[in-house]
Amino acid sequence: MTPKMASTIFRTFKVHPFPLYPTSLLKITNGVLFFTTTQSQTQHHHQNPKKQTKKVSAFASATSTQSKKLDKIPKDYEPIIGIETHVQLSTLTKAFCSCPYNYGSHPNTTICPICMGLPGALPVLNSKVIDFAVKLGLALNCKLAFNSKFDRKQYFYPDLPKGYQISQFDVPIASAGYLDVDIPVEFGGGHKRFGITRVHMEEDAGKLMHSENGNYSQVDLNRAGVPLLEIVSEPDMRNGIEAAEYAAELQRLVRYLGVSNGNMQEGSLRCDVNVSVRPIGQSKFGTKVEVKNLNSFASMGRAIDFEISRQVQLHSQGQDDQIVQETRLWDEGTQRTITMRKKEGLADYRYFPEPDLPAVIISQEYVDNIQNSLPELPEIKRRRYEKMGLSMQDVLFLVNDKNVADFFDATIAKGADAKLVANWIMSDIAAFMKNEKLSINEIKLAPEELSQLIASIKGGIISGKIGKEILFELLSKGGTVKGLIEEKDLVQIVDPLEVEKFVDKVIAENPKQLEQYRGGKTKLQGYFAGQVMKLSKGKANPGLLNKILLEKLNSKS
Repeated sequence: MTPKMASTIFRTFKVHPFPLYPTSLLKITNGVLFFTTTQSQTQHHHQNPKKQTKKVSAFASATSTQSKKLDKIPKDYEPIIGIETHVQLSTLTKAFCSCPYNYGSHPNTTICPICMGLPGALPVLNSKVIDFAVKLGLALNCKLAFNSKFDRKQYFYPDLPKGYQISQFDVPIASAGYLDVDIPVEFGGGHKRFGITRVHMEEDAGKLMHSENGNYSQVDLNRAGVPLLEIVSEPDMRNGIEAAEYAAELQRLVRYLGVSNGNMQEGSLRCDVNVSVRPIGQSKFGTKVEVKNLNSFASMGRAIDFEISRQVQLHSQGQDDQIVQETRLWDEGTQRTITMRKKEGLADYRYFPEPDLPAVIISQEYVDNIQNSLPELPEIKRRRYEKMGLSMQDVLFLVNDKNVADFFDATIAKGADAKLVANWIMSDIAAFMKNEKLSINEIKLAPEELSQLIASIKGGIISGKIGKEILFELLSKGGTVKGLIEEKDLVQIVDPLEVEKFVDKVIAENPKQLEQYRGGKTKLQGYFAGQVMKLSKGKANPGLLNKILLEKLNSKS
């Protein structure tokens, strides 16, 4: 059945109010099926962060008297942080049906009876989901379950059409792993290892679209059934920087593996953070608070640091009983966490094995084939670059984007010096990409031409100044270094007699500056050098130029 057929069928139904939720209804708008529920029902599970933030932050600002700055560094308390991350997989179709998923599609246009949870519709597992789960499990150094299963996670919510989510409970496909992270130098540097509790497969729910007046919400099921991997970390992080760097490394990893685009703004990478604090020396964990609505790594770091400070302040004032297990939202506007909903205890999801799907059984040969297909991962790449003599700042910049790292590797494969290549990429090339809003795959410069450019400067064929001019020509228009040098007659002047002529001319035309130089203003050497370069159209060899210039300037005649 196509989405259009399903929509047509629903047109023929006269929908009566459901006994449990009398205001629920189905609605057709512009030929598209919308499931509609009143706003009063949507304050339970997937609350709209924007709407809730506006209400609560206004309330908080009106009632809060805590205007003083919170202490960011808890001296007598230890923060404990763990992260649950949902990664949306880049498969062509959903987890259990043949519907595609395209971010931004018109609501309810990529759905079928399976997505919609219609009676009798049976799921069929997309094998690519298993491939991606094993890939990520191996990359996270996990122990794989060669015989795992799917389970039903039962809960009711308007965007969950079946009334349950297909997930994994007691036998996840991967567990007991770790992720290695390098902390940037500006944040103290160092190498950290964070434990991974588990990686499991599941499907996504739909999405609620709340009306402006708040009277009702519409349900878009396009996202229902999209495959996810949930990665649960050990509570190994101790501050916002570590948590943000862990999440950024996870994003980097899934992009390197090609299992997800990792875009937070599209919801392809979603992080929920659990934060608690405890007095130094106490082994028992403090009360855990979950923080949601984290749309960037920077906001994640700020939210965690605020939450740590808030909890430490309550502890230090003897009010730790006010720290309750709850879900809080990060409000970017006020730079605070605010209560979204209280939790009375663990939700009873009544898990049981999914009866419509067989067990997931994988072989050692299958795992070995995936292991052999893995690309060089960020951690391994960083260590390799370090051995080349690159600084940690260089290493982190180059490895952050796989395409940049590939460009770097392709350039040094042509014989270019690693440090020089890193400098060019991180300065002029990065500036050009930022200004033009281009990725490294979109620039016209080829790695072999960057290598040739560096060789031409190093070999004295062209000056560094001319090298920059050629670089920007190559970045925007393409071409070859050799071709541009010949076309624009840019070969460096290395004949001492010719350079001397330029120097003599400049000195003769600037008697006042010459007198000042010989009177002690030796900084004017730069002025003379600049004038010579200008006269030679940037082609005079800098080393030769400065040698001859100094001799002439310091000459008594």
